Amino acid sequence: MYAIVEIAGVQTKVESGKFFYSNKLSGNEGDAVEFANVLLTDNDGNVSLGAPFLDGVKVTGTIQGHSKADKVIIFKKKRRKGYKKKNGHRQQFTKVLINTIG
Repeated sequence: MYAIVEIAGVQTKVESGKFFYSNKLSGNEGDAVEFANVLLTDNDGNVSLGAPFLDGVKVTGTIQGHSKADKVIIFKKKRRKGYKKKNGHRQQFTKVLINTIG
């Protein structure tokens, strides 16, 4: 069984018993999270589609931890002008384990 869930403006496919990485969510490690914006569920070929969301269907999970992605370097340069600008950032993620769908 899997579901398509909208989390922080991003549609994500989740399956029960598996984990996924999402943009940073508020909460500490071990806290329970609940996602109510379920767009689609599939239970062994029985597909339920919402318009836009399914009523009464929620996805629950627990936060496994917070982490950062690899550093992304942004380098801007204009040739022959002496202009160089180097910047970078690390995106923050939350690892979530899905407990139940439904």
